[in-house]
Amino acid sequence: MTFLSVTGLDVHYGDFQAIYSLDLTIAEGETLAVIGANGAGKSTLLKAIAGLVPVTAGDIEFDGASIAHIAPHKRVAHGIALTPEGRKIFPSLTVEENLLVGGHTKRPGPWNLASVYAAFPLVADRKDRLGTNLSGGEQQAAAIGRALMSNPRLLLLDEVSLGLAPVVVEQIYAALPTITGHGTTVLVVEQDVKQSMKVADRVQCLLEGRTVLEGDPADLSREQIATAYFGI
Repeated sequence: MTFLSVTGLDVHYGDFQAIYSLDLTIAEGETLAVIGANGAGKSTLLKAIAGLVPVTAGDIEFDGASIAHIAPHKRVAHGIALTPEGRKIFPSLTVEENLLVGGHTKRPGPWNLASVYAAFPLVADRKDRLGTNLSGGEQQAAAIGRALMSNPRLLLLDEVSLGLAPVVVEQIYAALPTITGHGTTVLVVEQDVKQSMKVADRVQCLLEGRTVLEGDPADLSREQIATAYFGI
């Protein structure tokens, strides 16, 4: 049984259609990278899976059951967590308080303050610092840690590298094997193709809301990816 299945997905913002009849599958334990240029529909896809934007047509099945029309908080209870683009850290709370907010569902699992701090030493070192005083990289690490505190079965990562220095991106992605090693399936959206190819079991490229290329990173050439990414 497919862990996550997106079938014939359409998503609109008013009269504007952002996603067109999109299909996507991910197996439990897999890391799937969805890549594409700005405006390709990547973040909209994650928001649809998380329940933050309504689905116009198609279906989303998680662990064999349709979730396309259930509330976002119920999807969190089922084990889906989103690290949103822009991080959305609560500025008036400390890092540790932000993490505790993520754990409010009290889902059982391997993730707690100790395991998050072990995976992200950067977060542990800043645990008493207010969110408003964090750098971009510190915010991103804290946002991922906050999502993990809900003990998700599926972690949705939206634009992890956006606005961050390459060395910080490397530090954050270094925690990914620990995350997947704890049994968490990962769907990551990225503009950083090089980073995506390094961490993913499979890659799916979107262009203007449609899938234009997918496959094993080892089987895709730079030319194929560039053609799909830019639509040339």
